[in-house]
Amino acid sequence: MSTLSIVEPSIAIRLEGVSKRFVLPNGEPFEAVRNVSLQVRSGDIYGLIGTSGAGKSTLLRLINRLEQPDSGRVFVGGSEITALGKRELRAARQTMGMVFQQFNLLQNATVFDNVAFPLRIHGKWASGEIFRRVRECLHIVGLSDKIDSHPAQLSGGQKQRVAIARALATDPQVLLCDEPTSALDSETTRSVLDTLRDINQRLGVTIVIVTHELAVVRALCRHAAVIERGEVAEELALHDPQLSPRTALGRELAQQVAQADVRDELARLEAAYA
Repeated sequence: MSTLSIVEPSIAIRLEGVSKRFVLPNGEPFEAVRNVSLQVRSGDIYGLIGTSGAGKSTLLRLINRLEQPDSGRVFVGGSEITALGKRELRAARQTMGMVFQQFNLLQNATVFDNVAFPLRIHGKWASGEIFRRVRECLHIVGLSDKIDSHPAQLSGGQKQRVAIARALATDPQVLLCDEPTSALDSETTRSVLDTLRDINQRLGVTIVIVTHELAVVRALCRHAAVIERGEVAEELALHDPQLSPRTALGRELAQQVAQADVRDELARLEAAYA
């Protein structure tokens, strides 16, 4: 039986004092995530930023319990994920799509079969419903014409958009993205970010994205947390005029946001007087 939280409906994700420790090959303990508490509002695009090894990917995987926290509680959509049994957890994960850095597509399967995979494993979808849902998800990511292709026939950006379509297949409330653009060039990155932004705006899906690329956060996110040594060093509302970051990453990000805002304003003025 799931435990209902007392979180207000506008909160999609809440972490309370979550920690995760691993044992290194030399036997020493490593604190990957240390007593993290944060909230993500429904419909937000929230970035987790930090250097390699800061703990941001582990933190993301704790949200849908791909990693089991050693302590603390995780709530998604009003249910305490950390209190669920295996069967309930499988059902809860249908409300959380996951997009990985290296796409994780089935190489010998068509695009259709890759997107249909999560629908088939849950066993609750009739074949006609699966067909309609797959076509709908591929239309959302702009790949309707690739339905019969195999991953080897696709570009990196197309593979990632197939992965996004697969993550959307079960109609999730939350989309968790782990470095989804780090294997892509800048032009392809813009295409993937446009796809994620469109999904957020059209479908209202809450997005949490892990990245070390500040340009990705600046272009996509409304809020972000700087992760350092497994802890939340600070949280930022990116377009708050009173923004005054404390961390080096936060200050660099705020500077990029300010420069982008100035460029956008100049572009609007040029268009107005053209």
